[in-house]
Amino acid sequence: MKTYPRTLSHIGLSVPDLDAAVRFYQEVMGWYVIMQPTDVIEDPDTAIGVMCEDVFGKGWGSFRIAHMSTGDKMGIELFEFKNNEKPKDFEYYKTGTFHFCVQDPNVEELVEKIVQHGGKQRMPIRYYYPGEKPYRMVYVEDPFGVIFEIYSHSYELTYSAGAY
Repeated sequence: MKTYPRTLSHIGLSVPDLDAAVRFYQEVMGWYVIMQPTDVIEDPDTAIGVMCEDVFGKGWGSFRIAHMSTGDKMGIELFEFKNNEKPKDFEYYKTGTFHFCVQDPNVEELVEKIVQHGGKQRMPIRYYYPGEKPYRMVYVEDPFGVIFEIYSHSYELTYSAGAY
């Protein structure tokens, strides 16, 4: 069987306030809603109830969910779970997803907008090839504790020449 590069379909983010997160990502990132915030309840007689039991086990009760899409058709699935907790520290060393990355040629403007909407800039904007190429990056945090990165150029352009 031949191996080929799969495409990325979507990412799921857990947030403490679904409505606020939808507004943030609409206003700051320009992502659009493809499914409005919806309540999902534990119900073994529904397809979504069965799928959620497969993932969460029995007793999960309910949660809220919304679906958004980026300009390049990447899905963003936002979840609001009961008893959710914002991480106390950035535990980058733990196994699992520790960030996602968006691309915008105007990194500085996007960072400013994120901060104006309650997010944080976690580091100075840095150049991968100082004085040679304009490829920039920065880590930021949304108002809900989700950490992500911003690149000025595509992933392939940034790393094809060996960034380190």
